[in-house]
Amino acid sequence: MTILVGTASWTDKSLIACKRFYPPDAKTAEARLRFYASRFPMVEVDSSYYAIPSSANSQLWAERTPADFTFNVKAFRLFTGHQTSPSVLHKDLQDALPPLSRSVFYYRNLPRELIDELWRRFIEALAPLQQAHKLTAVHFQFAPWVVRNRAGHAHVRECVERMAGHPLAVEFRHASWFTEDAVQSTLDFERELGVAHVVVDGPRGFSNSVPAVWAHTNPQLAILRLHGRNQEAWNRKGVSAASDRFNYDYSDAELQGLTPAIVELAKNVQVLQIIFNNNHEDQGQRNARTMMERLGLV
Repeated sequence: MTILVGTASWTDKSLIACKRFYPPDAKTAEARLRFYASRFPMVEVDSSYYAIPSSANSQLWAERTPADFTFNVKAFRLFTGHQTSPSVLHKDLQDALPPLSRSVFYYRNLPRELIDELWRRFIEALAPLQQAHKLTAVHFQFAPWVVRNRAGHAHVRECVERMAGHPLAVEFRHASWFTEDAVQSTLDFERELGVAHVVVDGPRGFSNSVPAVWAHTNPQLAILRLHGRNQEAWNRKGVSAASDRFNYDYSDAELQGLTPAIVELAKNVQVLQIIFNNNHEDQGQRNARTMMERLGLV
C-alpha cells in the first residue's frame, strides 16, 4: 500500500509571496523545486493546463528531483474542453489558426491537422518525464460543460485514444456524471478506458461540482484531489481561483475525517495519490504535511 501526498503546483505566486514555505535562499526555479521535492514525494504540474510545456522544462524537472519523485501533468486546457486563447500557442501554430470570430476558441473550432499537431507536441513535451519513469499520470480535468451524453463520452474516449501508452487520470466536473443513477455507468466507462478515477473533495450541490465517489477504476492508481470546501466562493462571479475559489484551510478534524476512506481505498490500488489543490498561499502545503502526519508517512 503506497500513499503519495503532494500539492497542485509548487510555483503559485501567492505561495512564493507569502514566504512561509520556501526558505529565504530558495530564489530560483531550480532551488524551489529541489526544496519542494525534499518535503513531498510528488507534485502536479499545473502550468501545462495553461500552455503546452517544453520538453526542455520536463527534462529539467526530471533532473532536479530525486529518483523516486514523481509528477502528474495536467492536460492542456484545449484538450479538456476549455476555452483557449491563441496567445498560449506556439507562434507557428498561431499563424496556422483559421479566422476566428472571437478572442478564444474551442477544440471543435480547429482543423484536424492542427489538432493532430497540438497532441503531438504535448506528448513530445512529456517524453523526458516518461523516459525517466517519473510520470505517474496525465491528469484530464474536463470542463464543467463536458456533460454525460454522447458527445461527452466521445470526447473523453478520443482523449484516451490520443494518449495511448500514457497513464491517465480523469476528473469530471459536471454533476451529470455522478447522479445516483449514473455513478455505476461512469465508473464502468472509466474502467473500460483503463483510466484512474479521481475522487473529488470540494463544495457540493452545484452543477459544476461532483460528490466524492470513493472508488477505483484502475488497479495501479487512484487519486484523491482536494479543492477545499469554500462553498460560498465556488461560483461567485469575478473571483480568482487561488485567492477565492480554492482559498480554504482544512482543519485537522476535516483531514482526520478523510483518513478512514483514504486507508480503505489505498488497499485496492498500487498507488493512491492525495493532491491538495487549495492553492492560496501555503494552505495546500501545510494541509498536505498534516495529512502525511495523520497517515504516518513522516
